[in-house]
Amino acid sequence: MSIANAAASAPTPVSDPVYKILIADDHPLFREAITSVIESGFAGSEVFETADLDSALAITQQNDDLDLILLDLNMPGMHGLNGLISLRNEAPTIPVVIVSAEEDKQVVLQAITYGAIGFITKSSARSQMTEAIQQILNGNVYLPPDIIRTGKDSTQRRHRNEDDPISPELLNSLTRRQLLVLERMSKGESNKQIAYHLSIAETTVKAHVSAILRKLNVHNRVQAILSASDVDFSQYLRR
Repeated sequence: MSIANAAASAPTPVSDPVYKILIADDHPLFREAITSVIESGFAGSEVFETADLDSALAITQQNDDLDLILLDLNMPGMHGLNGLISLRNEAPTIPVVIVSAEEDKQVVLQAITYGAIGFITKSSARSQMTEAIQQILNGNVYLPPDIIRTGKDSTQRRHRNEDDPISPELLNSLTRRQLLVLERMSKGESNKQIAYHLSIAETTVKAHVSAILRKLNVHNRVQAILSASDVDFSQYLRR
């Protein structure tokens, strides 16, 4: 084969995707830190910065092709989760992830209920934050594993009834395979990871997830995960 033919038949190198990401946070040092995470983990990505909700809304209007918004709950104009609602109403097609020092499980649940597709705590290690952003950009939901695993909230679980746990009757309605899938979901695994660990097709996992949501009477994957965070799956898998 000639050099020319070899060059023509050589595969075209695949470049890493380039993302457009908005960081909305009123702490300059944190914006600098998260920008560094993005620059090192997602080379070539374009980063926008803002320190208040009004500016964030303006940037989203000017850049409707943003791939992700990393949103602080406590910056000026937010008024807690009201700012998230405003941003979702103005830019419903742009994924929003809360990045906050807040570690109350109920706040995490409310944020997801109001339209966030992930929640990253500011106490996360750099590697964990990079992995979280990658999962979200891949189309998965990301939740803080420590909060999901322990059910930690600001009242130190004094109000256990507010966590809305899954009843034994509903858990018993799940098949063994559905219980295994839910157990993996509660560990924060994506459908792809669950498929790998259970040696089943990803389409089969999706079907199981849909059945789980229906049987547990929850609206989305995150509510199922939060509700199942304290379930002793070994008890139900013995049957």
